[in-house]
Amino acid sequence: MTVSVTNQSTPLGNKIVQDTSVVNVAVDNATGASGTLYAVEITTTTGSTVFFKLADTTDATAGTTAADIVLRCPGNSQKSYIFPGGIPFTAGFSHWCVLSAAESNTTTPGANNVSVSYVTS
Repeated sequence: MTVSVTNQSTPLGNKIVQDTSVVNVAVDNATGASGTLYAVEITTTTGSTVFFKLADTTDATAGTTAADIVLRCPGNSQKSYIFPGGIPFTAGFSHWCVLSAAESNTTTPGANNVSVSYVTS
């Protein structure tokens, strides 16, 4: 799993988080701080629909932690979500990806099958 964070200048936001292999293990507190979410782009090369989950916490566990945001991406496609006013997070950004929207799901989409980028402040 490769996760990188790039600082940006406003008005776009301050950080771009890129994870090139999102799986069912949460990346905790990816931005290292609270902030506001402005955009998410999900790309999947698996034939299955995937569900990218974000939680407002610094410590998440797939299948246990309730996600604050669940975004769907159909198999073998790319999907972008834009939040013009932003969605504030007070603790931090933890993320993971599974094959069902159900909170209890822990089925991985497989290594290197899903990549995600998101813009935060």
